[in-house]
Amino acid sequence: MGSTITEKLLANASHVAEASAGDYLVADLDYVMVHDSTGPLAFQGVSEIGKGVFDKDRVILVFDHFYPAPSVDAASLHKISREFVKSEEISNFRSDGVCHQLLVEDYVSPGDIVVGADSHTCTQGALGAFSTGLGSTDAAGAIATGKCWFRVPESIKIEVSGSPGKGVYAKDMILTIIGELGSDGALYKAVEFGGDYVRDSSVPSRITLCNMAVEMGAKNGVIEADDKTVSYLGREGKTFRSDRNAVYADEIEFDINNVEPQIACPSEVDNVVPVTEVDDVAIDQAYIGTCTNGRLEDLRVSADILKGNQVHPDVRLVVIPATTRIYLKAFNKGYIQTILQAGGVVPNPGCGPCIGRWGGVLADGETCITTQNRNFTGRMGHPSSKIYLASPATVAASALTGTIMDPRGFL
Repeated sequence: MGSTITEKLLANASHVAEASAGDYLVADLDYVMVHDSTGPLAFQGVSEIGKGVFDKDRVILVFDHFYPAPSVDAASLHKISREFVKSEEISNFRSDGVCHQLLVEDYVSPGDIVVGADSHTCTQGALGAFSTGLGSTDAAGAIATGKCWFRVPESIKIEVSGSPGKGVYAKDMILTIIGELGSDGALYKAVEFGGDYVRDSSVPSRITLCNMAVEMGAKNGVIEADDKTVSYLGREGKTFRSDRNAVYADEIEFDINNVEPQIACPSEVDNVVPVTEVDDVAIDQAYIGTCTNGRLEDLRVSADILKGNQVHPDVRLVVIPATTRIYLKAFNKGYIQTILQAGGVVPNPGCGPCIGRWGGVLADGETCITTQNRNFTGRMGHPSSKIYLASPATVAASALTGTIMDPRGFL
């Protein structure tokens, strides 16, 4: 019996010859990440454990959920984290972007084992790593010991074939998959993405796929690392491949040739329909960014649509690059200037209004179309506001027209 990528990753980190779904293992961790929302509670737990930090170079703190502090409460949480970082001499203290993209840019390599006190830590699976989210209490144990226990998940193999048509992107593909499987269709499973579409995709597109694996209940998403991965990262790691006779809980095939621009309607991520079914819905805000779609290729697509046009007068367009590195690259390529000239605003890198804390909070009854990964009730502000999830192209086109719009007419 062969093994999946996830089984091999966990076996390697746990120093056992092989691992099978259902096994309980204790794995060595390469990185533990917390952010400004989850860090203070985790750090309190570390202090109560009394062991300090297992490795000051392997613990990462990122201020991104509410930075710079928009309130006294936020500033107080930041102060707690700053004091802990200083006392423990933690070297990786960042405030220059969204935690998940910073992990991609500067830390995680193929073969790594990563945990983070944020559910979208599954993002780094796109690099051929095992990466998953946990709560602040478990994060405290991980920070103190450098280890974490896991029940090895069963794997679901999702093979995507074909080439995307005009106006169709990785976001449309993952929304299609989630709409088909449902929000609990991969509960505590490892979702392994493959097929010629995935192999042909850019690393940023792969990141979008793995970022949203948790939205169907997955423990982790993972994609086999290849030459594209190494080139994008500028560093090598250890590549694991699933055996041909690996055992999967399910194997599902999709053809992206059959996919058109998709949108997740309020207030569930699996409430997915083609954009053409809701193209008369008026919007108040359009948001492009987050750990799902705040990378350079997302900003390029958005700028191409916005260039020479003006945002609808009834719409607020917010565009937030995922990291400072991406922001500067986008500026040098003229994307930021194009967005500003079209009437958009481009705040500092971070999570922005995705979690309803700053940068575009929604009022009573307002509607936002956004590239983020969740559209739950009240997530971006008032409980009566409505959130639609779509690709950067769809969001940019909608910002121009004032209603949810199929982007294909703008490309």
